Amino acid sequence: MEKKYRNELKYVCTEAQLQMIEHRIRQYCQKDPHAGSEGIYNIRSIYFDDIDNSCFYENEDGVNSREKFRIRIYNADTEYITLECKQKRNGKNHKDSCSLTREQCEAVLNGSLSWDMVNGYEPERGQAELLRKFFLKYSTRYMRGKVIVSYERTPYVYQAGNVRITFDRNIAGSSDVQDFLQPVVNSRPVMPVGAHVLEVKYDELLPDFLNNAMQLGTLRRATYSKYYICRKFCG
Repeated sequence: MEKKYRNELKYVCTEAQLQMIEHRIRQYCQKDPHAGSEGIYNIRSIYFDDIDNSCFYENEDGVNSREKFRIRIYNADTEYITLECKQKRNGKNHKDSCSLTREQCEAVLNGSLSWDMVNGYEPERGQAELLRKFFLKYSTRYMRGKVIVSYERTPYVYQAGNVRITFDRNIAGSSDVQDFLQPVVNSRPVMPVGAHVLEVKYDELLPDFLNNAMQLGTLRRATYSKYYICRKFCG
């Protein structure tokens, strides 16, 4: 099956800009049901890179075709852990994901992941091939966790156009990668005070009324990577 790549626009915004845009899109979009009653969830991801820090430098150089691996949990809940591979090509993005057991995740963190823990494993969601692909780089390129990225996300969806608009606040990073599964991770903010990130993801076309709702005179697109900025600040 051919991979489907989506458009992804990013903007660095002030709190006032986010609030204005959120007010405008509410008439068109719904809160993501996974966000719970408050409409917010906390994301924690550990990003991986190889012995040459290829992902970091490819991001820095703006390489057209690149990919990065991360493991992600929501609201510090370690019962549901996902391995993700995000691929970028010609300015568009594709994401594959599969579930991980806590045992597998702990093995990844302490450097003891073995082929026996990967071969034959059939995740409930996603593709088992993704875990095998990760293990290949883990074992041959010494891919290891480099930085933890955490933030608070307010997600909206416009179902008719498969549009997802997210407001990411309090972005922070940590080099204490061994603490990824702990209830609390010591981290430091990586954005200027009052600065946040708006992300817009869609398939082919962004509806005009949503595009217009996000038009502010001072708002400019940014080439922003949470992984890259957290590596810069946190090592």
